[in-house]
Amino acid sequence: MSIEVLNESSEVPSPVPEQELADLGRHVLEQMRVHPLAELTISLVDEATMASLHEQWMHLPGPTDVMSFPMDEIRPSRDGQEPVPGLLGDVVLCPAVARAQASAAGHAVGDELLLLTTHGILHLLGFDHAEPHEEREMFDLQRTLLLTFLAQRGRTTTAAPEPGQV
Repeated sequence: MSIEVLNESSEVPSPVPEQELADLGRHVLEQMRVHPLAELTISLVDEATMASLHEQWMHLPGPTDVMSFPMDEIRPSRDGQEPVPGLLGDVVLCPAVARAQASAAGHAVGDELLLLTTHGILHLLGFDHAEPHEEREMFDLQRTLLLTFLAQRGRTTTAAPEPGQV
């Protein structure tokens, strides 16, 4: 898998775990049975850039924490199904917004960025949370993926809310 992390943020509140973001991306894509030749970009941007993207694509004011821009509409492969290679797309994170959210939730900025990366990748794979049943499915999967990744590293986090806590 090709996972590129681009740190374009001048407002990074603390060292961004760039390698950990790439490793998490690889973990999520492997667990979701995405083709090993799939490509993913994770970009970290400042608040002004995120606000511009948020306004342009979502027609909403101000910066947000994460946005996803799918490319080839790759979906997780099912049992017996061959995964399809291609360009998964881009996950764009705003560390300054993540910092504020992490502070409010009482956990580390790095953990918030891991949570947001997982969330963004799931959006690229076609998951959504507009309806209650979709939200449950996506957030349960998000929590499982993040916790299994951290468990492999001998870590825990408070950034993965219990199901139903959104």
